[in-house]
Amino acid sequence: MAEKEALIRIKKLVELVNHHRGLYHTRDNPEISDEAYDSLINELIELEEKYPSLKTVDSPTQRVGGKVLDGFVKVQHAVPQWSFDNVFTNEELLEWGVRMARYLAKNSTSRNKISYCAEHKIDGLKVILTYKDGVFVQGATRGDGEIGEDVTNNLRTIESIPLALSKKVDLIAVGEVWLPASELTRINKEREVKGEPLYANTRNVAAGTLRQLDPKMVRARKLESFAYDVDLFDPKSEKLKVPETQTDELLLLKTLGFKVNPNYKFCKNLSEVVEYYDSWLKKRHTLLYGVDGIAIKVNDISIQEKLGYTAKAPRFTIAFKFPAEQATTLVEDIVLQIGRTGVLTPVAKLRPVLVAGSTVSRATLHNEDEIKRLDIRIGDTVILQKAGDVIPDIVRVLTELRTGKERVFKFPTHVPECGGDGSIERIPGQAAYRCVFRGGRIMQARKLTHFVAKHAFNIDGLGEKILEQLMDENIISSFDDIFTITKGDIVDLEGFGDKSADNLLDSIKKASTIALPRFIVALSIPQVGEETAYDLARHFGTLASIRKATFEDLEKIEGVGPIIARSVVDWFSDIQNKKLVDNLLLHVKVLTELRVEKKGKFSGKTFVLTGTLSSMSRDEAKAKIKSLGGSVSGSVSSKTDYVLAGEKPGEKIKEAERLGVKVISEKAFLELI
Repeated sequence: MAEKEALIRIKKLVELVNHHRGLYHTRDNPEISDEAYDSLINELIELEEKYPSLKTVDSPTQRVGGKVLDGFVKVQHAVPQWSFDNVFTNEELLEWGVRMARYLAKNSTSRNKISYCAEHKIDGLKVILTYKDGVFVQGATRGDGEIGEDVTNNLRTIESIPLALSKKVDLIAVGEVWLPASELTRINKEREVKGEPLYANTRNVAAGTLRQLDPKMVRARKLESFAYDVDLFDPKSEKLKVPETQTDELLLLKTLGFKVNPNYKFCKNLSEVVEYYDSWLKKRHTLLYGVDGIAIKVNDISIQEKLGYTAKAPRFTIAFKFPAEQATTLVEDIVLQIGRTGVLTPVAKLRPVLVAGSTVSRATLHNEDEIKRLDIRIGDTVILQKAGDVIPDIVRVLTELRTGKERVFKFPTHVPECGGDGSIERIPGQAAYRCVFRGGRIMQARKLTHFVAKHAFNIDGLGEKILEQLMDENIISSFDDIFTITKGDIVDLEGFGDKSADNLLDSIKKASTIALPRFIVALSIPQVGEETAYDLARHFGTLASIRKATFEDLEKIEGVGPIIARSVVDWFSDIQNKKLVDNLLLHVKVLTELRVEKKGKFSGKTFVLTGTLSSMSRDEAKAKIKSLGGSVSGSVSSKTDYVLAGEKPGEKIKEAERLGVKVISEKAFLELI
């Protein structure tokens, strides 16, 4: 076949393959068999291999997968990717509606009647898809909302993501990648034959698959996708109307060739939204994909624009989560887990049970007070809850099922794993215990793991298992040893080779320049977390100033009380710690923290958080406070303005009451912001 004839044939094959792909993946109405479809693809592959100059970037053959990648490139999102606030009850949903109406009445001159679009909240992985002139040019993960990872090659392998749109438009679409339940069953059968552990749920497999470096492995998993939002749209010369509503956006996406979840519904009011929620709550387990609630959006885009955004989330959108799944199981034992600062945390060892899609065998009991509050004993039957894929929580003991053989847990006087003589002690003023000897191997391993974690030095490729391997081989024992590792030290170790050794050394080199707050966090100073580290860096400006600060210097800092001040002074006064910091500074450059103060309604106000929040994580609450000019402290002092108390608040509540500090509920906090 001559090249001219091949060009004609290729164009027709591309058109035909895309037609049948659309029928199969976006309309669920295939006209030909899978075998016939594969035959068309194979012919196209052969022609493109023979005439490589005729291959285009939007050819269906580009789904097969390219070369294996060394890693993923970070990309800046053109449009920030917000997370949603959550509600869990009808009352909270109605409160959201009232807040919107109040905001519009205050900030808009026109009267606005609000209608909604309700959609399934797919339990998958959010992706952002960019098209230029109708051609797919980039796909990225959400990441932190500002920066994600470029997974374009992997997304090309997903049949339901069009490589070329039906119109030559510029577009940024947002969607969800998910794994069909039937595919999870197939994968697990293969793993069972090989003697490999089975996967627990579709979401984890979808997320893990999309981060595979070999696109061919991704293609083999048969991921699916739904598109649900348009972040940017330029119709260019095409005669397409810019969407005016959320339902218009869904119709536009479908017109352009995306697969859109058909189970969305236009709702005139929140009562119809509740009806939609209730109907899917009953039948959610019949779906091919995981769904953990419904996403509700104000349908009119002009009203969305009037409502705008809070510090963290759009005001016009909310996630109405399905109830947390619960299960009952048996407490087989209660053991003590040693943390990086030597604190001993009681952990319940459970008879393995499936809850919220994953098998759970452990649950933290936090401290001695929590054990007493629950009246939990070894041998008890308990109700375990897992809400929103967070750490499982024991919410109740079924005392009715006790037989009399249950055993009360008592803190021991010695824990051999602490090292030294194994002695432990009660931490003054707290419901917690710690190891007396601070140089035990387990504690050092925890400190090293914390040192390299994302919120500290963020050293890629140096996880807990690798650290333990390096400790076993006597390659590292302290923080500064990490920066002296050579290729010869690791290249012959199990799991390493030339490439992986070079990658680890590159990561260590990149991490050797660090911001001052992260450096302080990495040191594992007792009582000093991310918030306090930031306060210290902002106040003193340099590491040298922090090292020579007195107790009085520290105590007068907003957010730092006497307990933290004493801890910081004692830590930097210790001869071994002085030597540790000096040795680190031989290898590490610490960047000076700029003292930038944000202005807002919380300017000059200090918050302390305690307990579990239902509508957001504690990190999200901290971000809201900071965005409004406030600061967050880890401990309550006379300088604290508010203590935000969620469910199961700790000792900070008692300290706030003793000092006369105002305690506010989550509902009151939401009204404040």
